[in-house]
Amino acid sequence: MLRLIIFRLFDFYQILIVVWCLLSWFPRTSGGLLDDISNAIGTIVCPYLDIFRRLIPPFGGVDFSPILAVVVLQLIERLLLFVL
Repeated sequence: MLRLIIFRLFDFYQILIVVWCLLSWFPRTSGGLLDDISNAIGTIVCPYLDIFRRLIPPFGGVDFSPILAVVVLQLIERLLLFVL
């Protein structure tokens, strides 16, 4: 049961990272619905992504840090599930 909860939490966080990245592709108006959703998800996701932004700066205006963040999150998940 604990393994399933951990699996779901990690997957949910990975989905939040992907949704936050996808929302950055759409134009937003201040105070609009997409802006509110993006800001809400950003408050959850950005502190974790900032760790990887320090390691990999944006290249040509493209931020590759979410890719590394998801990979590291999957490695941590696998390690944690292996230990349990």
